[in-house]
Amino acid sequence: MRATWDIFCSVVDNYGDIGVTWRLARQLVAEHGLAVRLWVDDLGAFVRLCPQADVQVQRQFQQGVEVCLWGGDWQAAEPADVVIEAFACELPAPYIAAMAQRAQKPLWLNLEYLSAEDWVEGCHGLPSLQSNGLSKFFFFPGFTAGSGGLLRERDLLAQRRAFQADSAAREVFLRSIGVTPLPGARLISLFAYENTALASWLDALAADAQPTQLLVPEGRILADLQAWLGCTGMRAGDSQQRGLLHIQVLPFIQQDQYDRLLWSCDFNAVRGEDSFVRAQWAGRPLLWHIYQQAENAHLEKLEAFLALYKEGLSVSAQAALVDLWRAWNTGEAVDESWTQLLQSWPEQQAHAEEWCLERAAQADLAEALVQFYLNWL
Repeated sequence: MRATWDIFCSVVDNYGDIGVTWRLARQLVAEHGLAVRLWVDDLGAFVRLCPQADVQVQRQFQQGVEVCLWGGDWQAAEPADVVIEAFACELPAPYIAAMAQRAQKPLWLNLEYLSAEDWVEGCHGLPSLQSNGLSKFFFFPGFTAGSGGLLRERDLLAQRRAFQADSAAREVFLRSIGVTPLPGARLISLFAYENTALASWLDALAADAQPTQLLVPEGRILADLQAWLGCTGMRAGDSQQRGLLHIQVLPFIQQDQYDRLLWSCDFNAVRGEDSFVRAQWAGRPLLWHIYQQAENAHLEKLEAFLALYKEGLSVSAQAALVDLWRAWNTGEAVDESWTQLLQSWPEQQAHAEEWCLERAAQADLAEALVQFYLNWL
C-alpha cells in the first residue's frame, strides 16, 4: 500500500507558498507514486496557478493531487503517513489530536523557507518533541549537500537544454504568450516586488546601444513601471517603447509556461522563492528580489546566498554581481552596477550554467523528503 502524504499550505502573500507546495505535490505524485492531499486555505490563489481547478469545490483532483480546501470550519480527516506543514503554518488542532491517536504515528515535517545561511545545515532534520508525544522534524531546503535540496523535476534540465537548443521552439512558445521576438534584442523577464531601484535600471536599458525587450508578467512591479513610463492602466498585452527599450506586459501564466519564459530570456529578474529557484534551473544570469522582512533580516539571507553564488567568478565579475544585487534589494540606483555586469557578460553566462549543474548534482527536494521518510520508518 502506497504511503499517503498531506501538505498544508496557508497562502500568506502572493503565490510563493502555494507555488512551492503545488510543485512539490505534483512531483511526489508523478515521480514517486504517492497519494498526496494538498490542503490550501485560499483556492482563489490556487486557481491562478491551476486555471482548470474549481474555486467552489472543497475537494478535487488536479494532475493526480487531491486538492482540499482548508477552511476555518475544519472537517475531520484521517491523518496521512507523512504530514508537511509548509512554512510554519499551524495545523488544525483536531488534526494534530488525530495524529497523536494513530497507532502508527505520522512523520511530521515542518518544511521551512529557503535559505543559504550557515546554520541551516546544523538545523536540517532535527526533531522537536511536542507536548502530545509527537515529534516534529525541521526540513530545510537549501543549496548545499547538508540541506534538503531544491525542487527540481527529474527531467527538468533535459527539457530545458532541448528547448534552449531549439530556436524555433523558443519562438513558437513566445508567440503563444503574445510575444514577437525582436531581432538582435536582449530578452529580459522582470518579476519583482515594488522597487524604487527600477527607474534607474530602465533608464540604463533605454539608453543602451543594444535593444532590450523587457517582458513583465502582471504583478506588483507594474505600478513602478507605469510611474516610469508616465502612464496608468497597463494590462496584459500592452506595450510601450522608450529609447531602445521595448516593454510588454504579460498575463499571469502557469508554472510550466513561466519555466519556458525563463529559459527563453537572456536575463531574469525574479522574486521570492519559487521563481528564484526556477531561474537558477534556467542556467541564465539572474537578479533576485528577496522578500523584505522586519529589521532587514532578509539582507542577511541575501548575503549568505551571494557568498555561495559568487564563488568561481573573477574579482571584477563578483563585484559587479554583488553591487547589482545589493542595490536592487536596497532600492538604490543600479545603472552603474548593471553596466559593470554587462562588461563580464560571457563570464556571468557561463557561471549561471555551472551553478545550475552543481546544484543539480545534489538530491532534489522531493527525493530528499521521500528518502527522509524511508530512513525514519
